[in-house]
Amino acid sequence: MGRRQRLRPTTLADRVKLVWLWVEGVPVRIIAQETKTSVTTVCRWVRRWQQEGNVNTKQRKRKASSIHDELRNPLASSDSTQTLAVAGMAVSDVLATVSYPSSIIILLTDGSTSAATLFKTGLLQLPWGVCILEVKVHSADLTNKTQEAVSKMISDARTLRQQSWSVTVVVVSDDTDFLATFAECSVKGRLLVWSTRLLAVTNQPLPQLHQLRKTFSMTNSMLLVADNSLRSVYVHFPYSTQHTQALRIASWSPRQGLILTSHFKLFPDKFSILVNGPTLVVAAEQFKPHIALVKNRSLRTDPSFTGPMVNLLKILAKSMNFTYTYVRPPDESFGAKLADGSWTGMVGMVGRGEADIGLGPFGVTATRADIVDFTKELITETARIMGGRGLPEVNPWSFVLPLTLPVWAATLAALLLVLVTAFMFPLSGLKTSSNSQSFLDVAFGYIGIFLQQAMQVPSSLWWEKLMLATWLIVMFVISKSYAGNLMSNLAVRYIPQPYQSLRDVLDDHSVTMVWVANNAYVQYYRSAQSGIFKEIADSEKKGRIMYAKTSEIPAIIDVLVRRGHHVLIAEDRYEKVLIAQDFSRSGRCDFYSSEARFLPFMSSMIGPKDSPLIPVISKSIKAVTQSGLYDYWTQANMPNASSCAFPPTKMTVNTSLGFRNLWGMFVVLLGGLTLSLIVLALEIIAAQVNI
Repeated sequence: MGRRQRLRPTTLADRVKLVWLWVEGVPVRIIAQETKTSVTTVCRWVRRWQQEGNVNTKQRKRKASSIHDELRNPLASSDSTQTLAVAGMAVSDVLATVSYPSSIIILLTDGSTSAATLFKTGLLQLPWGVCILEVKVHSADLTNKTQEAVSKMISDARTLRQQSWSVTVVVVSDDTDFLATFAECSVKGRLLVWSTRLLAVTNQPLPQLHQLRKTFSMTNSMLLVADNSLRSVYVHFPYSTQHTQALRIASWSPRQGLILTSHFKLFPDKFSILVNGPTLVVAAEQFKPHIALVKNRSLRTDPSFTGPMVNLLKILAKSMNFTYTYVRPPDESFGAKLADGSWTGMVGMVGRGEADIGLGPFGVTATRADIVDFTKELITETARIMGGRGLPEVNPWSFVLPLTLPVWAATLAALLLVLVTAFMFPLSGLKTSSNSQSFLDVAFGYIGIFLQQAMQVPSSLWWEKLMLATWLIVMFVISKSYAGNLMSNLAVRYIPQPYQSLRDVLDDHSVTMVWVANNAYVQYYRSAQSGIFKEIADSEKKGRIMYAKTSEIPAIIDVLVRRGHHVLIAEDRYEKVLIAQDFSRSGRCDFYSSEARFLPFMSSMIGPKDSPLIPVISKSIKAVTQSGLYDYWTQANMPNASSCAFPPTKMTVNTSLGFRNLWGMFVVLLGGLTLSLIVLALEIIAAQVNI
């Protein structure tokens, strides 16, 4: 019987690797062979990971190992070349606790940490990938050249971060200026998004690191300070004051390993509940039915709002533990990008950091995404055309409308054919009953039948009788149809709603379009390169577009749109509110919205670029929208919205007809009399000439 093979003790890297293989579905026996451990050892560490979430060793009563003895008494020198060596095991334990096997570690140093130190600490032996980037600092003060090198390092790290699923950045330095420069460049270079964790390792005492407070409080970052035998892990919480101390959430020692010292976990979700209870600045502007400005009758100058978006903001404030104040944009607009690259409105305020949140809701566009981040979608808005409904009226030419143009043309063609037949047959030598009568008498006879007059047409022959009978039947059907439709047309009043699509508006050069200034729709058609929206942009140069603030829109529709020579193009819900408000005042449906809908936009709240508030707010928005609560708030904030949703386009009346309804027939009479006078004058002249 052979000697039993002696198994070596497992290292932290071995334990992480065997758990990783087990998660990937590798059989336990294969894991034992690859890690050179026993099946019992594999099962024990897998069980430990399932129960406690880590694979750290527990403290035993025996004497600590030599490496722990070494780390228990670190070098007294503050030389940064020893920083990672002193805190190496603590860093490894932190990363092993919070990182996934497929994570990537990006190690950034000031050039004082060698690869040998990394191997000694075990960072390069763990299952994750490690990328090392360094900038050598040769003087106490960072030169411009060194700052450029730091920015280049940040750019390379960001590129790697964008191509990786899970990233933890570890920056190691005892140079406070280097750490401060790194913090500034990492924010400008957009390296530290919330999904990227940052662990800064230094020997400098905590009071010397006050320059890092602002960056570390607003990012997913921790400080590991190794200034004594006890390695402490600190967290800066968001919106803390300059004199607020960082909170120690964990400690590490060779004997006890990594121990949490507070109820916060490593890399805590600092923005789910803001422990400092800050006051956030919220950019808002009225946009019914989502948010409405409350008229302030007191001496306070701070604006106040109400509506569904305010209800949502109150839920966020209560769940996240913050208060808020409103700020309105100077131009009262949502925001658009100007030709010089600057931004107006609320989007510009949030993008420049003048506000923490933009309430909106804002249309999601690629152009706006360059300067702000959007939360989860609240609603989807579409645009429609709002125009003034004309007064009920009778068309003065309604006596022509009972028959369509093809019917009128066919009737006149048939009359002409009958007259030609009656004229040509006598000329051909055929026997007719009209040989003794002039052609004009016969023609006026058929025309008299067409006009429902009692006229006599000679028809002693059978072919003449057959033609006359056919003409009488056709004229009987047409005349009865005409009379019936004419009575209906005179009794029905039509309400014109001419603009049902953008093409209708563009083709009528007498109408002016009204758009809300600097919103997503304006930004879109100004950037269009072709199509109907390019035509709209071109019409601005012709003076056919009028821009207005949201506070000016009610007065504009009451005067300009009501008259019919202006139309408002805005969001569907906004137009419903305007129409409902006018109905509540007047009791009439004087406006309509077009059948065509266009430019659908997802709408949401906004925050500064890479703001950690956005993921937290999105979770609450998802809960509110999925429960139908936001739609309920919106409908409740739109009274009488359905009263004019489908206004009739025609109506039947029993009132007397006025001259304005029938002047077309008098025009025909006047034209006929004028023509008769002209013919009479010609006959008199002709008679005098013959004499």
